Amino acid sequence: MWRYRNPVDVKFGNGVFESLGKVLAGRAYCLVTYDDANDGGVFADLTRRAIALAGPPAVMVRNVGPNPDFIGLAESCRTYATATRPVEAIVALGGGSVMDAAKVVAAGSGDFDRVRRHLESGSGGDELGRTPIIAIPTTAGTGSEVTSWATVWDTSAMKKYSLARETLYPEVALVDPLLMLGLPRAITISTGLDALSHALESIWNVNANPVSSSLAEVAAREVIDALPLLADDLRNEALRTRLARASLFAGLAFSNTRTALAHSLSYHLTLHHGVPHGIACSFSLPMVMRAVAGSNAACDASLRRIFGPDLVAGAASLEAFLKKLGISPEATDHGIAAGDWARLVDDALAGDRGRNFIGRRETLLAEMAA
Repeated sequence: MWRYRNPVDVKFGNGVFESLGKVLAGRAYCLVTYDDANDGGVFADLTRRAIALAGPPAVMVRNVGPNPDFIGLAESCRTYATATRPVEAIVALGGGSVMDAAKVVAAGSGDFDRVRRHLESGSGGDELGRTPIIAIPTTAGTGSEVTSWATVWDTSAMKKYSLARETLYPEVALVDPLLMLGLPRAITISTGLDALSHALESIWNVNANPVSSSLAEVAAREVIDALPLLADDLRNEALRTRLARASLFAGLAFSNTRTALAHSLSYHLTLHHGVPHGIACSFSLPMVMRAVAGSNAACDASLRRIFGPDLVAGAASLEAFLKKLGISPEATDHGIAAGDWARLVDDALAGDRGRNFIGRRETLLAEMAA
C-alpha cells in the first residue's frame, strides 16, 4: 500500500512570472522577498516587476535573511500586521529562506507568538493562519514551492524546528527559470546540491513510494549531469531550465517523504559552523549511499537507475562529482572534529529526519571507520 499527494498548482516555464497578476486575480496581497533596494539589486527589480503585474501590495515583508530565525520572523509578522487592508494572499518571491518566512507569516497572521508556541509545544495548530501562498522560487534547490513545511531556527537556543501544516502547501507555484539567470556560482552550486540531497534522501527513506522515487530519480540524474555544466556557464538558459525542473521534481518527491539522515546531520553544521545548507546536507551523501547499499531492494533499484549497476562505483562517482564542484566529502573539512563525528551521527539518527533513514547504524559506523 502506498499513497502520493501534492495539491500545488504548478506552472513552469520561461516567462511564467508574468502570470502573477492573473493568478492573484485582484486579491490584496503581502509581498515577502529580500531587501536589496539600497544597492539596486535584482530583488529591487523583481519587486518593481511584481507590482507592475499585480498592483501595489497591502504590505511588504523584506527583512528576510538566510536561515530565518525567531527574532527576524517576529519582526516579519509585526510588519505583516501593518497591512493597509486585509491580506488575501501572500506572494513569496525568493529562495528557500523567503519561502520559509512566507509560510511562517501565513501561519502567524501577524502574531509570531502563536507560531512559536506551536513549534515549542506541538499544540495550538488549529489556531494558526491559512492565508494562501503564491510561491515564486528564484533558486533551483529548495523545492519549498511544493512542500507544506518551513524550517525555523532559534539561534539563541541553537535549535532547529520544522513548521509542518497541510495548510502551508502553496496554492500556486510559478517556476520561471529566467528568474534564476543572475544567480552567482556559489549559490547555484549550493542550491543545486540541496536539490540533489532532497532527491537521494527521498529514495533511502522509509516513506518512499513509486511516484516519489520516480521523480527523485529524474531529479538526481539531471542535477548530476547539468550542475557541473551550469557552474561554468551561469547564463545558459537551457541548463537553468534543467536545474529548475530537477529542483521542482525533487521537491515533489520529498514533499511526500521528507528528508532523512544527511539533512539531519546538516543542522548541526549550519547552526554551529555556519556551513550553507546545500553544502551541509550534501557532503555526506557518498558516505550515506555506501552505508545504505544493499539495505532495501527498491532503494537499490532506484540508485542503480541513477548511478549504474555497480553501487560502490556509483558512490565513488558521486564523491568525484562533489569534489569537482569544490565540495569535500570529509566531515573534518566542514568544521567537525574527528572525535565528534560518530556522536553527531548518533544524534542525527535519533532525530525526526534521521528516523526516516532505511539504513542501519552499524553499517553506517562501519562505513565511517573504513
